[in-house]
Amino acid sequence: MSDLKDSLGRFYEEVANRGNLDVFDELLHDDYVEHEDLPGVPATKAGTRTLFQMLRGAFPDLNMVVEDMVEEGDTVAARVRMSGTHKGEFMGMPATGKRFDIQVMDFLQFSGGQVIAHWGVMDAAGMMEQLGVAPGPA
Repeated sequence: MSDLKDSLGRFYEEVANRGNLDVFDELLHDDYVEHEDLPGVPATKAGTRTLFQMLRGAFPDLNMVVEDMVEEGDTVAARVRMSGTHKGEFMGMPATGKRFDIQVMDFLQFSGGQVIAHWGVMDAAGMMEQLGVAPGPA
């Protein structure tokens, strides 16, 4: 695996799966920009750190498994399966105790071995449906 793929895999394992924010500053560039629309979350490195703190608080068993990674130049694309159990408040929603399991697509641009930008798409509707806070398809 390339250094960029290794760094991304380490981010998923350490930050998302283990909640180890000690490596956050090592893996994300100071000029990091978040391009995914995340309501109420600033599009900055600090905002993304807060997001992962919120995710780990709401879903203590949060797990992100990389299913595919493709590297092109300074960018890595990853198809990821994200799952967890809703055990704490998340974005104003009280814990439901229910599990979710969704697909996520991440595109991360690197600079100097660190992530400098992220574009992502996740199945938020599927997540909300599985948690029982939104109706399913008609």
